Amino acid sequence: MKFIDNSPKSLASTDIRRLLMSFAVPAVIAQVAMSLYNVADRAFIGQGVDAMALSGLAITLPFVNLSVALGAMVGVGLSTLTSIKLGEKKMDDARRLLANSLILNMVIGLLYGGVMLLFLDKALLLFGATQATIGYAREYMRIILCANVVTHLYFGYNFALRAIGFPKKAMFSMITSVVLNIFLDYLFIIVFKWGISGAAYATVISQVICFVWELSQLTNKKLEIRVMRGYFKLDMPLVLQGLGIGLSPCLMNSAACLVNLFINLSLIKYGGDLSVAAFGIANSVLLVSVMIVLGITQGMQPIAGYNYGARRGKLVIQVYKISAVVATIVTCVAFIVAQTVPGIVSRLFTSDADLIALSSRAMRLMMIVFPVVGFIIVSTSLFQSIGKPSVSIILSLCRQVIFVIPTVIFLPKFIGLDGVWLGLPVADVAALVLTIPFLLSLLKKLRGLNPAE
Repeated sequence: MKFIDNSPKSLASTDIRRLLMSFAVPAVIAQVAMSLYNVADRAFIGQGVDAMALSGLAITLPFVNLSVALGAMVGVGLSTLTSIKLGEKKMDDARRLLANSLILNMVIGLLYGGVMLLFLDKALLLFGATQATIGYAREYMRIILCANVVTHLYFGYNFALRAIGFPKKAMFSMITSVVLNIFLDYLFIIVFKWGISGAAYATVISQVICFVWELSQLTNKKLEIRVMRGYFKLDMPLVLQGLGIGLSPCLMNSAACLVNLFINLSLIKYGGDLSVAAFGIANSVLLVSVMIVLGITQGMQPIAGYNYGARRGKLVIQVYKISAVVATIVTCVAFIVAQTVPGIVSRLFTSDADLIALSSRAMRLMMIVFPVVGFIIVSTSLFQSIGKPSVSIILSLCRQVIFVIPTVIFLPKFIGLDGVWLGLPVADVAALVLTIPFLLSLLKKLRGLNPAE
């Protein structure tokens, strides 16, 4: 199928299937590529260093989630609002949002990196590091945090490219970054023997190169919507509106940080350092499939946002339904893989027989109800896409905090380590039950939304 030309004007198309494919396919490829950052790092570290290095890397996951949370508040929030403003034909507001995104990502990236460096060891111990793993985690995070501002700018402007109608360019940037990262992982870890620090340097260098390219694209004078002089003064009402939309993914990722903290502590208590490494491997598989679903939602978001701004409710519903069906298919496939060949997948990361067995069991239990996850993620993202984040926040926090944390604390008291692995599926079932009534109410309102005469 031939893709629709990518530009802000393409968002006005009523051929929703074709339009969603044009936006979602590049976004999916980009998201899968992004997930390969973690997969590649874990695979090279597991094969080129040792199992404790894998555990050390897994301990850093809360740091990454918190950084992503702050980046998502700016990147997702302001880019979603940009799509809505384009639908409303408010071009100056869209330009202001692009410029303000650069400023906010720089400030947040520098502040987060600086503060975390000051309290690095205390934070690592809080997140579950032990004497066997803290050295690896410290070595990796020092490099990542020093370059944190680049990470925020890189991901923020990747969202921006997609929001203004250029998902293929966003995809190209993401794929290029991952290819560079994998090549540099091999060079630094396998050839130069730099250990876990090689993975950190590979990530930073690849992101620097691709951010420079993204910035060159968004300052191109041929674009109607671009980063321009005269728009860099912070427009607080506009920024706060965008941050309000971005609050949902921010809280979702912050919640993931908190959940990972409790999971790591429970894993250490009931399974030791090796179980943390097993969680890292199982979570990599889960992450790849979730990233595909997030790519679908990122393709959906600018289309839903534009059509909501244009008051075309039926088209918002149409793009949502297609996205939900495809996302559910993806999570069903991931479920089948996790239940049938977890050992084969685990061997990509390690040759340790005990770790392979533990990772396989973790994978099966963590993804036992995974088919419903695609539907939940797309449904939650729909509220965010149309600039109504309050329900999205409620659903995200319930699924990732209120339902998960009590489970991973109390369930292991009765069934041991398996109780930690089962925390996620228990939360997913509860989230499904909670999501459905909110969704039905929104769909009813969207059916009554029609273009202004």
